[in-house]
Amino acid sequence: MEAMVKRCAGLDVHQETIVACVLKGELDKKPEIEIRTYGTYTKELEELHEWLLQEGVEQVAMESTGVFWKCVWNIIEDERYEIKLANAKEIKNMPGRKTDVKDAQWIAELLRCGLIKSSFVPDVEIRELRDLTRYRRKIVQQASSEKNRIHKILQDANIKLTTDISDIFGDTGRKILEKIIEGKEITEEDLIEMTTGRGKASLRMKIPQIKEGLKGTTREHHRKMIKLIYEHLKYLEKEQEEIDKMIDEACNEYKREIELLDSIPGIDEDSAKSIIAEIGIDMDQFPTVKHLTSWAGMSPGNNESAGIKKKESQQKETEH
Repeated sequence: MEAMVKRCAGLDVHQETIVACVLKGELDKKPEIEIRTYGTYTKELEELHEWLLQEGVEQVAMESTGVFWKCVWNIIEDERYEIKLANAKEIKNMPGRKTDVKDAQWIAELLRCGLIKSSFVPDVEIRELRDLTRYRRKIVQQASSEKNRIHKILQDANIKLTTDISDIFGDTGRKILEKIIEGKEITEEDLIEMTTGRGKASLRMKIPQIKEGLKGTTREHHRKMIKLIYEHLKYLEKEQEEIDKMIDEACNEYKREIELLDSIPGIDEDSAKSIIAEIGIDMDQFPTVKHLTSWAGMSPGNNESAGIKKKESQQKETEH
């Protein structure tokens, strides 16, 4: 393999240790090798960073091992050298005796020969926005699950709210749920009061059916379960409001990009923010549209052998 980088470093990253291998020397000669092992505490990562700078490395590469690479990247990221995050599948070592030192040296050798293609790692601002949007998505999913649990308990108690109220977590539905939790009888007068207001005329016409649907077999157990889940739902909704504020603040500098994405049919403002959080705003990271769609998982690769197309799982079974 032809050398292309005079000074480079390969990092084999683990939860508690990092093995670093520096290769340095003229491109037409065998390089000098120096290997050191560091811990993953902040002070030790800062020492690793200083050593890389002292060695004058031009490029650094590490494998994308779980989430362990992130803290390393955050500390050793530096404008004075290029840092690459390698796909573990693409830099798989030759079979044989495997050690951390050999892995670090293998990464360094591949990097020296220009054989490591860097994965897309956006700027820290985008990475922080990505954390927020992904966590928001988890909160929304959890809230949806809690709503489904309440639906199931109501069905178990033979309460037929959803038959006549399309969204039992709207204003009227929540007032009814709170009455059920309190164990109070819901009278026709209560329903009239609950359905008084703008946009509730259709519900008001259904009061007899709603009242009939509330005649279930609600036990104390049902009320306690609904209360627990409903309180958790309100907590999740409050969390979502806080996260939305943080996302809005983080997106202040991307207003123009959000407007452009929002103008695309089928993409709303929240989706636009999530898209920016995932791919950033610098499209130079993706040479072509195909690179972007492939990175987003929308253009799966072909695994074909002897005229038979295999799924990813089949390919892995064959390799093992």
